[in-house]
Amino acid sequence: MSNLDASRSGKFLLGGELPIHRLGFGAMRVTGPGVWGETADRAEALRTLRRLPELGVNFIDTADSYGPAVSEALIGEALRPYPGLTIATKAGQVRPGPNEWIPLGRPEYLLQQVKMSLRYLGLEQLTLWQLHRIDPKVPRDEQFDAIKSFIDQGLIRFAGLSEVNVEEIDAAARVFPVATVQNHYSATSRMREDVLEYCETHGIGFIPWYPLSGGSLARPDSPVHTIAQKHGASPSQIALAWLLKRSPVILPIPGTGKVAHLEENVGAADISLSDDEFAALNQLAQAQRRK
Repeated sequence: MSNLDASRSGKFLLGGELPIHRLGFGAMRVTGPGVWGETADRAEALRTLRRLPELGVNFIDTADSYGPAVSEALIGEALRPYPGLTIATKAGQVRPGPNEWIPLGRPEYLLQQVKMSLRYLGLEQLTLWQLHRIDPKVPRDEQFDAIKSFIDQGLIRFAGLSEVNVEEIDAAARVFPVATVQNHYSATSRMREDVLEYCETHGIGFIPWYPLSGGSLARPDSPVHTIAQKHGASPSQIALAWLLKRSPVILPIPGTGKVAHLEENVGAADISLSDDEFAALNQLAQAQRRK
C-alpha cells in the first residue's frame, strides 16, 4: 500500500485560490454509532486520521455535530498543527441524540459554534466553514449575513453550503462568495445534477456526501462488478472513480474509522474508467431512477 497517493485524483482550487487534492476524507465515521459519542476503537480512529497525510489526502471534512465535538477533537489530537492540510467543518445542526439532527441557524448560535470549532481544532481561522443546513425557521438572509460577518472578522476564510438547490446558492452568493456545496450525490443518487452543473459553471467545489451509496450497483449481478474485476478493484473504488471522472469540481469525501478501508478508498485515485465504462455506469444509474 506504500504507492497509494490521493494526489493522483487531481487538484482543485478551493475558493479559486487554495489547491487541494480532489479525493478527500469525511470524518463522520470516527465517532460512535448514530454519529454519537466516542468510537469503540479510538486508537484505530487516530491511526486512520494520522495515515491521511501519508496517503496524500490533504482535504478533511468534519462538523461540530459529529459526536458532537468528537470528530473535531480527534482531528486536532491526531493532526494539529495540520502541515499541508485543509480542514473543513460545518455547523447549523443540533443533536438531541443518536441519528437525530435538527437545523439551528440563529446567527448567535452559528457564531458560538464557529468559535467552538476553532477551539476544538486548535486554529485561529477555519479554512472552510459550511452551513450544515439552512434553518427554515430563521430568515435565510440572517444566516447568510452571519456567514459574511464570519468572513469579515477573519474567523473563516472560505464558506460553503450543504443540501441546497440552485436558487438558494444564488441567494447566498449575493451575500458572500460560495466556495463549496455539499449535497447527497453518487452514481445512483443524482437528483442534484442541476446543482452540480451550477457549481461547474461557477467554479464551486461540489462535495458529495455519502458518495458510496451503491443501491443496485453493489449487487453481484451488476455490471459494476464486471468493471471492478477488470480493474482488480472493489465496487466502492469504481463508485469513487466514477465521481472523479464525472466532473472536475467533484470532491469525494469517503469516510471510515479504519486504516484498511481508508487505503482501499485512496486506491480509487489510480483507477481510470474508460468512456465506455463510464457510459455503462451512467445508463445503469438512469435505469435505476426509472424504476
